[in-house]
Parts: sequence; C-alpha cells; structure tokens
Amino acid sequence: MGGVLYATGYGKLSAVEVRPIEIKPLFHYWPNSLALTYSNYGCNFYCPWCQNDHLSYARPPEHGEVTPPERLVELALVSGADGLSASFNEPATQFDYVVDVTLLARERGLYSMVVTNMYYTESALRKLVEAGVDGFSADIKGCPGMTRALKGIHHEVVFRNARAALDLGAHVEMVYLVVTNTNDSEECYKWIVDRHLDLLGPDVPLHINRYYPAHRWREPPTPLSKLLEIREYARRSGLNYVYVGNVGDPELETTRCPRCGKVLVRRSGYRVTHFNAVLEEGKYKCPRCGLVVPIRGRYVP
Repeated sequence: MGGVLYATGYGKLSAVEVRPIEIKPLFHYWPNSLALTYSNYGCNFYCPWCQNDHLSYARPPEHGEVTPPERLVELALVSGADGLSASFNEPATQFDYVVDVTLLARERGLYSMVVTNMYYTESALRKLVEAGVDGFSADIKGCPGMTRALKGIHHEVVFRNARAALDLGAHVEMVYLVVTNTNDSEECYKWIVDRHLDLLGPDVPLHINRYYPAHRWREPPTPLSKLLEIREYARRSGLNYVYVGNVGDPELETTRCPRCGKVLVRRSGYRVTHFNAVLEEGKYKCPRCGLVVPIRGRYVP
C-alpha cells in the first residue's frame, strides 16, 4: 500500500536495426518498406524453442543506457526507415515505451507495428491502437490440447485480441510457428485454422512457418510435408491468403488474387520482387478482375 512502481527497463534497448517489413512477417502492410526494429528484455511467455532467448529471458542491465523515445524516432528518420517495429522480444514488457515511441512516430509520419504474442488486456490493446500502433504480427503458440509446453496459456485470448485489434481499425496478420511433435497435430492445426476463419475471417493473412531447433527444444525441423498439409487445409477451409515461411521458396510466399489467380506480389529474401496490385481510390485491387486486396499502407518501390 502506498508504494511506487518503477519501470527499471524503460528505454534500455537490447537491439536496434533496420529490417524489411516482410521479415516480421507482414506481407499486406506497407509492402517492401523498412522498419527501424527495436527491443528490450524479457517476455510474458516461456517458449522453450525461443530463438531470441538471450533477450527474452534476460533482465535489463541495472546501469544500462536509456534511449529516449525522441532519439529512437530521430534515428528512424535518419536511417531512411518508413516506420518502427517493436520486435525480437515481447513488446508488452516495454509497453509504456512503445506507446511513447509510437505517439512521436505518428507525429513524424512514420508507421508503428509490433511483433507480439497478442497476450494483452483489452484496455492495453486499445491504448496501443489509440497511440498509433496499426500493425500486428500476432504469434499463434498452439491450441488448448497442447500438453508439452505452454499449457497455462489461454490460446483463445490470442484470437480474441486479434479480433479486437481488427475492430479498432488495425491491420493483423497471424503467424503459426509449427513446432514438431508439439503443436502440429491434426487436432491442433484444425482448431487454429477454424478459429482464424470464425473470428478473423478469410482475408486476414495466415503465415504457416517452419520451426528449427533452438534454445532447449531439440525436436527436428518441421517437415515441409506437414506445412503443406496445414496450408492445404487452410485454403480448403476458405482462407484467401495463406503463406509458408522459413523454407526459402518464393512461390509459397507469393500473393495471388483469390478470385482469378493473378499474381499480385512476389517476394524473395524478405523483399518484394514484383508488385502488380493497382491503387484505385485509396484501395489496392487486382488488375485483372478488380477484387480489392487487403493491403495497409502503400507499396514502397
């Protein structure tokens, strides 16, 4: 009672670098743009296959340098970035800093997005969007039937918050890292795809990504056959934009018009190599059949 809460990690950044937006992954948000990506320390989950465990399971240095939000936004402008991205570790651990950075970024004409496990309270999520965060790369960790890891997570929260972000006007893409012998069962992937379709609809992109051993998880990399099996189920179920990542195949990361099949966007090495959508009246459309394609922001040549 009567104590004071201190944010000891505020502005203590663990990484700052300019990266393509496609690497987040976001394929329908500011295509081919560059985001100044920043992170601090810690996470509200424990994923034993975390590829950034040196950041996610570390504490901020007691006497580490503090980077004011103004300096970070200025660095984004100087570096030629089109926006900012809170990534590498979970942005919820630096919530106040992300809000402060985003407010300044919006004033300077820069976008703001987060790579997140989407485990927020609804009021916190609203505050993020109101500050100007309008892009979410949302990680799906698994399903209610998981038993080997992350058993205490309410997986429905991820989809609830993704739906809430959409309702608030933000752009959302879902990312399903398929971990071998962990969240890759038929029961699990069908639950994920079905919840995606029921709550988010057919036009929210789904990225089905290959897992590789990391941190404490030594299961073998996800077989390509398993990824394609899930992709096929998602497409048969009615999802219009399904991608397979971390396999290095540009065809599996190509955007096609779901109505006529026209190639709209090709990607390779996390960059756009061909962009064929037409901008009309503020919306991107298929040049062949005129279908509106859900793309937030503008294509950066």
